[in-house]
Amino acid sequence: MSKEKDDNYWRDKLTPEEFHVCREAGTERPFSGEYWDCFEEGTYRCRCCGEPLFHSGSKFDAGCGWPSFDAEVAPGVVAERPDNSLGMQRIEILCAKCESHLGHVFPDGPTETGLRYCVNSLSVKLDQDESNENSQDGEGNEGDKE
Repeated sequence: MSKEKDDNYWRDKLTPEEFHVCREAGTERPFSGEYWDCFEEGTYRCRCCGEPLFHSGSKFDAGCGWPSFDAEVAPGVVAERPDNSLGMQRIEILCAKCESHLGHVFPDGPTETGLRYCVNSLSVKLDQDESNENSQDGEGNEGDKE
């Protein structure tokens, strides 16, 4: 299972910036990520394991400089844990499959869920292939597109 892969595995698979965000709970600068202002259709998958996490239909502009979503693609695909770093009390969000750091969730979203999943672009990858939107294989399918 992906949770058991060591740092050497992830260092070989990810860029140094992706490793810092995904495996060391780093944060990219606001308004600098690939997806903060992207509103193309598709499924946002975990950059590490390919697990579907968010649909583009749940994405909104929160004005914070990071991609923001109001709901996960299915209950339980995003795990939560307390984060008391930097002198703040926040809720960290992680991929439930591989424990990759995604960002944080806040109770100030503008929709009926009341949630704002604030996600680092480096921790996700947009899959625009409609045929993969409902796939649960978790492999990302990056090499399988024709």
